[in-house]
Amino acid sequence: MSAEQLPFTIGEERIILKVKVFPKAGRNQIVGVRNGELVIRVQAPASKGEANKELVKYLAKALSISKSEIEIVSGETSRHKVIHLPKTTKSALEEAL
Repeated sequence: MSAEQLPFTIGEERIILKVKVFPKAGRNQIVGVRNGELVIRVQAPASKGEANKELVKYLAKALSISKSEIEIVSGETSRHKVIHLPKTTKSALEEAL
């Protein structure tokens, strides 16, 4: 995968991950990368922040980090989100792709 297609950039202290979330899916799963975003389906509906909670829980499990290390910095009410992750998750993130 070329650097242009990667859904993340590495900042000084954090990884900046771009995600597109599809709520109310049949199961939680990483679908792939489209248009520079990591596409993730989550089972939870997009009401009352449930999909965001499910997204954080799913990413934490997939990347073997705690939920508190994942921060949604923009897109709380959008399908398009920007998430900060610890730099130490780079290899786990690359494996998930």
